[in-house]
Amino acid sequence: MSHDPMDMVIGAGPDTEQRDPATASKHKKAAQEAEDAGDRPGAVAQLRKAVAADRSDDEAVFRLAFLLDLLGEEDEAIVLYELLSNRTPAPINALLNLAVLYEDRGDYAGSEKCLKQILDTNPNHLRARLYMKDVLASRDMFIDDEHDRDLAKRNAMLDIPVTDFDLSVRARNCLKKMNIRSLYDLLRVSEAELLAYKNFGESSLIEIKHMLTARGLRLGQRLEDQRRQSRRDIFESLKGSGKEAALNKSVADIDFSVRVRKALQLLGIQTMGDLVARTEAELMGVKNFGATSLVEVRERLTQYGLELREIEY
Repeated sequence: MSHDPMDMVIGAGPDTEQRDPATASKHKKAAQEAEDAGDRPGAVAQLRKAVAADRSDDEAVFRLAFLLDLLGEEDEAIVLYELLSNRTPAPINALLNLAVLYEDRGDYAGSEKCLKQILDTNPNHLRARLYMKDVLASRDMFIDDEHDRDLAKRNAMLDIPVTDFDLSVRARNCLKKMNIRSLYDLLRVSEAELLAYKNFGESSLIEIKHMLTARGLRLGQRLEDQRRQSRRDIFESLKGSGKEAALNKSVADIDFSVRVRKALQLLGIQTMGDLVARTEAELMGVKNFGATSLVEVRERLTQYGLELREIEY
């Protein structure tokens, strides 16, 4: 094995085991003869004896790991390469081979660590740089695949009809009349909007919230996405009418009462565009926001040719 400093990188501490270099050398020679004769299992047997005689013999350890890998004994090969990776300094070829084995097993973090160990002391090592590029690409692809699988599972769950869950007859009927068919539909409606519907009471709300909580979900979870879409739709519908500029107007510039201003602040409404993406039920769900405040909001919106979003039942 080459001991050129350019072929080595920083690793861990030295071995302290008993060494018998003479015996190790004898078995290494026998292993080479076996390899030359095409007898890899015989070479492995001799190299095992060489390593047992002197575990500090990097050449014997590396050759044994290499042949074991060729024979399909990856687990043992990895153990030996890991032994070499902890040398001071560690052989570059051992780190490269270990990185490849880690990558084949999907251990991208382990592979990246081996290659980084090389590049930290030899940043221009061509093979290490190429391998690192492949590892990072494989890791990102793996993460994307995991994300896609998780997303597919979540979407499949959200497509489950609400009729598949143990809900009361009243809750089922109300959801049906509101055109709420799936879990996804429930994530796009707020508590206030549900309670605003005729015959939908607190008991129905509680059982639906419990059902969603058991699945790590909550009412209104997708409302922000819906509001963004509503704002886009409103902008598109008003394009060219001269009214679209009003959507960017700050609610702070509108002559609202203190009570209305506080309600809008609690809801995080900053512009008229934010306001028209809300429903009456959402506003009425804010404490101390009553019919008088609602009339005030409607009047101010009407002055700009705008109106609150309607719930689509």
